[in-house]
Amino acid sequence: MIAPVEAGRQDSVSGSWVRLRRKPKSFVKLILLGFALVGLPLIVALINSAFSIDRLANQSRKAVYQAAEIAHSSRALADEIANMERAVRQTHILGDTALLEGYFRGHAGFEKIAAGLAELSLSDEQRRLLGQLKSEEAAIFEEISAVKQSPEELRKLIGNFGHLRDSARFFFSLGYALIEREVDEMQDMAGSARFTVGWQLLALIPFAILLAFFFSFRIARPIRQIEEAIRSMGQGKLHKAIRVDGPQDLVYFGERLDWMRQRLLKLEEQKTRFLQHVSHELKTPLTAMREGADLLVEGVAGKLTEEQQRVASILHSNSLQLQRRIEDLLSYSALQTEKAALVKQEVDLKKILDVVLHDQNLIIMNKGLRMDLSCPEVMLECEPQKVKVIVDNLLSNAVKFSPRGGCIRIWTSETAGVAQLDIVDAGPGVDDADREKVFEPFYQGRRVLDSHVRGTGLGLSIAREYALAHGGNIELVPLPDRGAHFRLTLPVHDVPEGSA
Repeated sequence: MIAPVEAGRQDSVSGSWVRLRRKPKSFVKLILLGFALVGLPLIVALINSAFSIDRLANQSRKAVYQAAEIAHSSRALADEIANMERAVRQTHILGDTALLEGYFRGHAGFEKIAAGLAELSLSDEQRRLLGQLKSEEAAIFEEISAVKQSPEELRKLIGNFGHLRDSARFFFSLGYALIEREVDEMQDMAGSARFTVGWQLLALIPFAILLAFFFSFRIARPIRQIEEAIRSMGQGKLHKAIRVDGPQDLVYFGERLDWMRQRLLKLEEQKTRFLQHVSHELKTPLTAMREGADLLVEGVAGKLTEEQQRVASILHSNSLQLQRRIEDLLSYSALQTEKAALVKQEVDLKKILDVVLHDQNLIIMNKGLRMDLSCPEVMLECEPQKVKVIVDNLLSNAVKFSPRGGCIRIWTSETAGVAQLDIVDAGPGVDDADREKVFEPFYQGRRVLDSHVRGTGLGLSIAREYALAHGGNIELVPLPDRGAHFRLTLPVHDVPEGSA
């Protein structure tokens, strides 16, 4: 029956490995199986070590007990021989046969001790010597029993005890030799057990470590895939399918995440289409409203009173702001649908900045802002209109949050083939909670001026998208005091699209 049992065990282990190489059904089962397989070799080694130590302890206890019994009995045997010799000498010297009672008591004790020794695990030499002692003592006993009534005749028998005493001493020394032999055997057993335990540890610990690495990889891989999928979804990268390998419950969880990704992708597409339609629908009536406001301001429909002129100016200003918001929505929609192809040409960054400053000169003058400019000539390979949108949004943001009479610092530089534009306003700065979200679309910061019309939250988002499309970037530089510091970096030479 042993062979079928071993075959069944091997089949079971093989089946476990086959199931492990495939996809486990449960993440919890995978963890439990990993702990079980990693701990099993160590448990086997501990059990084997425990059995080895137990066998060594039993053998040591048995050997010590045996040696102690032999040593004690050997000493007692020598003492009984000494007592018998003393009793015979006293009987001979004093001539009193009553003193032989001590000899007979010693004889009975000798026989009892010898019988006890015969039951112990003696060596062949010890058994032979014990039999010789018993024979010599029995012969002396017969001779003494024959002449016990004649104390004078005991003299010639006293010498027989000398040989018996020497044999007892030799038997006693053999007992110590047995102890030494048992100690040597125990040391050999301890060394063998030590070697076995060491070999098992050297073999099983690396195996357990390999198993631990294997299961760590099997457990960490799907978790890492799920983490990457969630991070991609959080960053808006919804076009890449989500796939999770591992236990079936985590695979199902990955399928649910992919379903969520597809739903979010559909919602993004619907939002983009909605923005496109609404923006286009609003643009036509807004154009008519703006042209009508222009005609009123210019006096084409007749001369206006001062109050009417002020109302017409307000309509004209707000129509321009509304047109800018709609253009932001259209630009954002074009970015989302990848319709914003770049048509690059060589242009001076300073000229683009001058155009933007001229366009915003009116609001700059109305707020009494001072411009601190340090802008040498920097030539770029870019699409001027989109870079103008970037600079316009950054400057509009600085003008919007700077207080009346404040100072806006602007400087440009070129380092290692990269052009850099820095704009620092005099406003309250960006709240710490907004720093990670300031470039997200439609995000409104916490620090918004109550006196200013709220924007769409698309300006910085569109600016950064255009910068990334050119192979550059926009970052918010921390400032120790008040103000917001935005830095635009663009490559001086042409960079292929998508290489950013």
